[in-house]
Amino acid sequence: MQRRTIFAVAAVMVAFLLICGCTGTTTDPTPVEKQQLRIATTTSLDDTKLLNHLSSIFEEQHNAEVLIISAGTGKALEYGQRGDVDVLMVHDRAREDTFLADGYGINRRVFAYNFFILVGPESDPAGIKGMKPEEAFTTIREKGMADKNIVFVSRGDASGTHSKEQAIWKGAGFDYAKDIQGSGDWYIEAGTGMGATLTMANEKEAYTLSDIGTYLAYKGDLDLVTLVDEGDILLNVYCAMQINPEKYPDINSELAKDWVNFMISDETQKEIASFGVDKYGQPLFYAAQNDWAEIGVTEAEVSVPIA
Repeated sequence: MQRRTIFAVAAVMVAFLLICGCTGTTTDPTPVEKQQLRIATTTSLDDTKLLNHLSSIFEEQHNAEVLIISAGTGKALEYGQRGDVDVLMVHDRAREDTFLADGYGINRRVFAYNFFILVGPESDPAGIKGMKPEEAFTTIREKGMADKNIVFVSRGDASGTHSKEQAIWKGAGFDYAKDIQGSGDWYIEAGTGMGATLTMANEKEAYTLSDIGTYLAYKGDLDLVTLVDEGDILLNVYCAMQINPEKYPDINSELAKDWVNFMISDETQKEIASFGVDKYGQPLFYAAQNDWAEIGVTEAEVSVPIA
């Protein structure tokens, strides 16, 4: 009788232990809270969905949440100057250099490039197809001032694309503020991102300057065609940089450094080089890693990780 009692008690204890194990009395480790990384980016990286694609990879690798603010380069630089973001991704070398010299940014790295193109209606009322960019701009202005059917839609938003447009006008011999802005109905300043500007140009059967990546991403909804795509001035180089933690100590400097290093890593460069090929038959951007000499930057700018 005593032996049965001992076995019964033992059985109850074993069952109790099994139940405790099955009901999870062991405390699970507390999940690590995700860090947030705030990025101000030019609209082309967002409109093409490249940044969304890369962000998802980075988030998984670093247990992070990437928050994207898409704006023209000018507005993105303003976010950086106020310390509202941790990283900038822009494409206007002159203003980037000023931003760095003024102490707002550090550790600039070039990660991609593509080219600007001049697009317009297939009928090409100004007859610019195959011209050099400066000649095409001059022709659009001259004919547009006499023919209401010839219109140019500008980003007009202080973006990198708007800055490039102004450089082409200057190369053609014009003072942008005096000779172009307000010079007639032929010239419209949209004040919008690249995707919206392409849509407006399409609706007005007008010409516009676009980066090729955004144009390809929107091409299926457009009647606009590429008319001018050759000329050294059309090169379009993208960089990423950290906001200076000495000026803004509250930014997420370590995660920002991780992002910049991520952008120039071999794996990410391969992702950039292949992005869009399956859908558009060509990449929307080219990886900078192997072409640094051709795009006028140093090897250190594209391949040296931040320590």
